[in-house]
Amino acid sequence: MKVVLFCGGYGMRMRDGVSDIPKPMTMVGPQPLLWHVMRYYAHFGHKDFVLCLGYGAHHIKDYFLHYSETASNDFVMQGGDVHLLGSDIQDWKITFVHTGLDSPIGERLRRVKEHVADEEMFLANYADVLTDAPLNDLIDTFKASDAVGSLLAVPPQSAFHCVEVPDGDDRISAISTVRDLPLWENGGYFALRPEIFDFIPENGDLIADACTPLAAAGRMLAYRYKGFWHPADTVKERTALEALYRAGRSPWMLWEGASGGRRDLMAATIAGLGAPEVER
Repeated sequence: MKVVLFCGGYGMRMRDGVSDIPKPMTMVGPQPLLWHVMRYYAHFGHKDFVLCLGYGAHHIKDYFLHYSETASNDFVMQGGDVHLLGSDIQDWKITFVHTGLDSPIGERLRRVKEHVADEEMFLANYADVLTDAPLNDLIDTFKASDAVGSLLAVPPQSAFHCVEVPDGDDRISAISTVRDLPLWENGGYFALRPEIFDFIPENGDLIADACTPLAAAGRMLAYRYKGFWHPADTVKERTALEALYRAGRSPWMLWEGASGGRRDLMAATIAGLGAPEVER
């Protein structure tokens, strides 16, 4: 199944005012965030990617054009020759499409329509969130429905407390965290049918112009998930992901297996240098 990844945003909340690196190329461990998202999909057998490029597109192109398999795979070197003992991306197909500097998500999707229009369904992602959600379950539930789209729904991530104040009284009746409320937010992992293009106008938004009216018509599904889900929308969030990686606790890296394999050893070595505390 093809996977559309939206990689063209400015990522202003991640910018340091100096670098022009796009948000999907910020590092988590020795590899960029985008690599982690793609490895997640590849773990479930989805290795045909369409990258919707925009701001900082050359960084993403150069990364893959000069990709080194030795960065994350064991290998044997003898007489100057390198024999890989594993591979990340050799069996991936990656289509690079420039979808504009200022295009909203819906427009970026419209501009790659020709690459997915003949598919029965396809996957899509903002390319800035990591999870260990069972993707096959989300897909199977979607396949069995007549919905046009499905998205991963996760509990709100805010740590703020909500205060209940009855009308006409200044006394607080209850205090709870946002996560305790019966609310769900868009987790950024989509399964879509090509019919979605019928709802996206030129320069339209995927959620406001397509998913919202489809939801009103009962043709959007939510796959509710309370397991690991972590955005990287801000410097603080990316730092927390880095801390998890350094501490050897990377639940999104399903491809490493239950034990984490040699990455656990590497992470433990790095953590010995002083892993930062993870703020929860």
